[in-house]
Amino acid sequence: EDPSLERHFKGHRDAVTSVDFSLNKKQLASGSMDSCLMIWSMRPQMRAYRFVGHKDAVMCVQFSPSGHLVASGSRDKTVRLWVPSVKGESTVFKAHTATVRSVHFSSDGQSLVTASDDKTVKVWTVHRQKFLFSLSQHINWVRCARFSPDGRLIVSASDDKTVKLWDKTSRECIHSFCEHGGFVNHVDFHPSGTCIAAAGTDNTVKVWDVRMNRLLQHYQGNAVVNSLSFHPSGNYLVTASNDSTLKILDLLEGRLLYTLHGHQGPATCVAFSRAGDLFASGGSDEQVMVWKTNFDAADYGDVLKTQKSGTSVDGTHHTLVEMDCGVHLKKTKTQDPGRNHVQQEEETSLANTLEHIIGQLDVLTQV
Repeated sequence: EDPSLERHFKGHRDAVTSVDFSLNKKQLASGSMDSCLMIWSMRPQMRAYRFVGHKDAVMCVQFSPSGHLVASGSRDKTVRLWVPSVKGESTVFKAHTATVRSVHFSSDGQSLVTASDDKTVKVWTVHRQKFLFSLSQHINWVRCARFSPDGRLIVSASDDKTVKLWDKTSRECIHSFCEHGGFVNHVDFHPSGTCIAAAGTDNTVKVWDVRMNRLLQHYQGNAVVNSLSFHPSGNYLVTASNDSTLKILDLLEGRLLYTLHGHQGPATCVAFSRAGDLFASGGSDEQVMVWKTNFDAADYGDVLKTQKSGTSVDGTHHTLVEMDCGVHLKKTKTQDPGRNHVQQEEETSLANTLEHIIGQLDVLTQV
């Protein structure tokens, strides 16, 4: 059965730049050129929150692994951390000296990596909002940066036409992938952490093995690819393109499965939910759409069932995958859940502190 449109959210007043689901799928966050962050409820008849704070376009949004926080990056050069439940309090990081294009939490929720037009990638601690270090070998805007699932590597994509792989501990660039014929708009890790996929203005999606540093798959489209997202099973990839389409690629077969037409104008961003049964897309038509995945539930249902047993508290799936143009799934490994309880408590206490501050501000306003 083909993927089908499930929900349709209207409320942004300019192009949507970024979408992300919370862990429990109850909420969807979106950022827009209208400088607002919206939190949509996936339950019918529930109102959406519009968060105002950024002074310029919001370029990227992401929920923390536990869902207690949302990070956003903006053309106003700042990063904000929001509590998505109460109406819109946030803390600000003076992050970069130019537009922040990408924010991403590590899977333990402790670190944040940001990428900017100032040509740097920066890493921060979430709870103290403390700047840790910069990675600065790109020679043009950095559009996207992501932690690997185990948090040991960082991958970044830039307008210098390279994708760089970094070791988080040594802070060194381990490898540069230079095979793109254009700017690289988006990059992400396969759930196994063994490969990465990158989307470019040369209309391609390329999948590389990060252990051998070799190209595994190459998909040639006919429009600029703005965004991509791996299905949690690791078997599929969804892309958003300037020709207004979303495409679902079957990584096992190495072919295009579906082309979806929903947006009027460029499709700018796309993301699978943490369980993979839904994906969301945003476009320059100001719309946010939620799609039901519907494909081969039989295939990946089993994968996710086995993963459930090996799923840590923060919902990161650790499947060890061998990928040589075909993905052979192997056994899942569990992560020590102890640490994540601490993280959830820390995030909750941060949320409480923020709520307390906002409470005090409310009182002051009334006075």
